[in-house]
Amino acid sequence: MAHTDPNYICATIDWWPSNKCDYRQCPWGSSSALNLDLSHPFLVKAVQAFNRMRIRVGGSLQDQVLYNVGRYTGPCHPFVKIKGGLFGFSKGCLPMNRWDKLNQFFNKTRSLVTFGLNALHGRHQIKRGVWGGDWDSSNAHDFIKYTISKGYQIDSWEFGNELSGNGIGAMVYAEQYGSDVIELRGIIDNLYRQFRPKPLLVAPGGFFDKQWFAKLLQISGSEIVDVMTHHMYNLGPGVDRNLVKKILDPHFLSRASVTFTGLQQTINTDGPWASAWIGESGGAYNSGGLHVSDTFVDSFWYLDQLGMAAKYHTKVYCRQTLIGGNYGLLNKTTFMPNPDYYSALLWHRLMGTGVLAVGRINIAPHLRTYAHCSKGKPGITLLLINLSNQTHFELGVHSILNMNLHTTQHKTLKKNTSFVHGLKTAVSWVGSKSTDEDLSREEYHLTPRHGYIQSKTMLLNGVPLELTEDGDIPSFRPTMVKVNSPISIAPLSIKFVQFPNFDAPGCK
Repeated sequence: MAHTDPNYICATIDWWPSNKCDYRQCPWGSSSALNLDLSHPFLVKAVQAFNRMRIRVGGSLQDQVLYNVGRYTGPCHPFVKIKGGLFGFSKGCLPMNRWDKLNQFFNKTRSLVTFGLNALHGRHQIKRGVWGGDWDSSNAHDFIKYTISKGYQIDSWEFGNELSGNGIGAMVYAEQYGSDVIELRGIIDNLYRQFRPKPLLVAPGGFFDKQWFAKLLQISGSEIVDVMTHHMYNLGPGVDRNLVKKILDPHFLSRASVTFTGLQQTINTDGPWASAWIGESGGAYNSGGLHVSDTFVDSFWYLDQLGMAAKYHTKVYCRQTLIGGNYGLLNKTTFMPNPDYYSALLWHRLMGTGVLAVGRINIAPHLRTYAHCSKGKPGITLLLINLSNQTHFELGVHSILNMNLHTTQHKTLKKNTSFVHGLKTAVSWVGSKSTDEDLSREEYHLTPRHGYIQSKTMLLNGVPLELTEDGDIPSFRPTMVKVNSPISIAPLSIKFVQFPNFDAPGCK
């Protein structure tokens, strides 16, 4: 039903300095593109484990970043807090020796890089929150030229951050934005004229506004913008005391589909040459939720949205953040992985690019189900998410021509109900029926330590996921189960199930 990019999993490196604070918390530390310890072995190994992770450099302050290169001769200082500044900060500067170090890190970790450019340079505020005037492209031009001269590989250049619609902090009208992306396209095409393929042009990196996004595509025209990026923080503010309740509410989680549907319709109508990415998503905005975004429970939201986004033709999903804030995949101080890091890595290793449709006939809303072609080998992989705190699901697997999941819910010994749902795409066994009983599937069952869903330790098949003594990412060892035996998923747990012996036409 859809396909993702091979490097679907993406994470961001932001610009926030250590004195960025929300709700009397200052959770950023030294995690900025300007001061992150790029040589820390835990950081390097965590990114290398993905074998080509996409990293997006960007965030709220990117439209105040100047690049200390070429015609720019001003001072090169980091961001400082100032009254009346955009987001409460001054303009900041990226020295080229720091850009060199960032690219050494990207090369060492084999990262794919999306870099967010300053889209406010040269503009002025024409009224409260609204910026007008032409974009001054000279600094971006010189920066891109320097990047090429050093041989740095940039997969995509993104234009601006959260300037679409009503904007966050600042907004630019879509007509002006459309004119400016045409100019950026000219710069990319000219400076990369001897390169094939050229980097993608990605925009606008903001919250979806149907009218604004449609106007951008109409004004810029055919094949100017390669990717339409949008941001999602559907859980609300990080200080919300109901974050856990929202995460475990299937009806609340499903509301995100409205945004995915709206963007896909807009692209189909006004820009069929473009694809859709989530350029930034951290669940809860304003740095995430303390003791929520960095714990096991967040993976219910994160994995569910990864599955949902893929189903709605999202090619890339960038998690806010790789490190920094409460929602970092890595702890900002220790660089140790948080539970969502392991969820992301499991997805990356198990879920292929082909998205399969899962039928939902009388299916309990608390059992979230997603299916993909397996990554790197034949078969299919199911992702099962049990949001219920009391219902234990057992799924019986049958193969004739289709795969049906016969499910029994157990709330009490007295109350049992059953229903059937199946993959809409025909899925058949590889091999003869006589050998079915000898075939096995792989199961990766994720639970929190001691059953506490706000634990910072995730268990894989009962074993804590922790770095080795050398700081290496632990091995993911599945449980091998006879392929025809029931699939069991406990309350408040997550399971990846890989069937190596299924053949789906969509996975050929």
